[in-house]
Amino acid sequence: MEAAVAAAPVRLWVRTEPFLLGALPAPPPARLAPHYLRKVAAYARARAGEGCFPRLAWPRWRHIACGKLQLGHGLAWLYFELFHSLLRRDPHARLEWAEAEAACGSAKELEQKRSKLSVDTLQFLLFLYVQQVHKVSLRRSLIGEEWPSPRTRSPSLTGKSAGENKNWNDQEHRAFVQTHLSELLELLLEPEQLAASSPSTRSSVVSYEAVCALGFLIEGTMTKSRTVHPLHELALWLPCQAQNGYSKVSKTFTFPKLESWLRACLTTNPFGMTACLKSGKKLAWAQQVEGTTRRAKIACNTRAVPEALPMVIMSQVYKQTLAKSSDTLVGAHVRIHRCNESFIYLLSPLRSVTIEKCRNSTFVLGPVQASVHVHSCDNVKVIVVCHRLSLSSTAGCTFHILTPTQPLILSGNHAISFAPFHTHYPMLEDHMAQVGLATLPNHWDNPVLVCKESGDTGVFHLLPPSDFYTFVIPFEMEGDTTETPGGLPHAYQKALSQREQKVQIWQKMVKEAGLTKDQRKQFQMLVENKFYEWLVQTGNRQQLDSLVPPAAGSKQAAG
Repeated sequence: MEAAVAAAPVRLWVRTEPFLLGALPAPPPARLAPHYLRKVAAYARARAGEGCFPRLAWPRWRHIACGKLQLGHGLAWLYFELFHSLLRRDPHARLEWAEAEAACGSAKELEQKRSKLSVDTLQFLLFLYVQQVHKVSLRRSLIGEEWPSPRTRSPSLTGKSAGENKNWNDQEHRAFVQTHLSELLELLLEPEQLAASSPSTRSSVVSYEAVCALGFLIEGTMTKSRTVHPLHELALWLPCQAQNGYSKVSKTFTFPKLESWLRACLTTNPFGMTACLKSGKKLAWAQQVEGTTRRAKIACNTRAVPEALPMVIMSQVYKQTLAKSSDTLVGAHVRIHRCNESFIYLLSPLRSVTIEKCRNSTFVLGPVQASVHVHSCDNVKVIVVCHRLSLSSTAGCTFHILTPTQPLILSGNHAISFAPFHTHYPMLEDHMAQVGLATLPNHWDNPVLVCKESGDTGVFHLLPPSDFYTFVIPFEMEGDTTETPGGLPHAYQKALSQREQKVQIWQKMVKEAGLTKDQRKQFQMLVENKFYEWLVQTGNRQQLDSLVPPAAGSKQAAG
């Protein structure tokens, strides 16, 4: 196989986003198994004139998902919208859709708006198949293959296996496509070719349109070239046609040759997490805290070509404040791993953020165009405007969010608090516009339990207005935003106003008490001592101390 790869005139790899953003981090419903997806493919092709093929309209998918596959309406929309938003990156189009959604006065009107949406049928089928990456196999778990193996292991910043996060692990993506390549190709066959493919697929041909659709998962370069091409362009390159069985007459590929060519050319993504950790640029953004063996590690991938997605991975930031607004972060996929007792501000427009295995920390993020996923975290606070938020295996966490989609509560969560987004920084509204996020609709208070094992609605609650305080971002920046975008819900604004009124009454009472100079001095000392005790008890003392600029020799580096 290695010799075949060396001889191949192209290098192919599995694209990052279909797995990182497209694979819902939860076991898929049994009705999305490959057997049923093949039935969906045949059904859609047979109804090409009815909004099923080559593009699948939302009403037709709703009928298939709810009527044929017995999925719930909410889950059917979740998969459809997840795929649709994955491909729709234009900020202007996103803002237009948000405005249209917000203008709907009823569920019926919203469904009518959604009925105008459609997706590429073949790509959507591949997207649904990719959900199998999170399927837990009883057989594999019994024989131990669910644990990281040398075949799928990729390094983490600490040098240990990072294989447990399948959405980030590009080695896992490659292994998944290699393992299931035959079934992926079969999903794209026309009905008569699918019949001919049983049992050996030797006489089947794959259409040019099917190879174009497979470009959703695979891209590559010509050997010794730095230009990234879609799969179909590389497949039609003359030196490859003999290898992949392309016929200029029928404009099709022979199934066995195409499969062999893909297997021979598939390699590790040169812009993925593995490459980022092995050969990426190390960033000296974090201070190294004295008296601890933990060493913060932050890296970004080298953007050798424009098509490379920016990627930033940070691990083991400990007991400090890290604040960045940087070109390195703009449009980046960010992974925050094993950070503890820290305050992290990433004030740039981001593509996606994954926060995992973090404890006792606060994360203030710039607008996130795609998704924020929080996994296996305890007592963290996340403050963000994002398209989607999903949670798994979290405990005691609070989320101050503004989001046009329902927060997804997956399995293993406990004592989650949701609260309205409650802060701002000068460039916030500009950054929201850059990623296509508006203030309406806002579903911060309407989470959905996706997994049955999520339990009842007792796993989460809405933060009581009496416990609500605004959050001040303590950094100066250029920009025009001076207040929380969209304002606050009435109950929370009322609680703030009442609290401010109490402060004013107290200040007036102190002013009118007629204290002597010595009494005022003594009273001031008493208040300051109580305030200091409160700072220590709440952990805010550490946050204030960490805002003090470090000594010249240990400043956070620019980047």
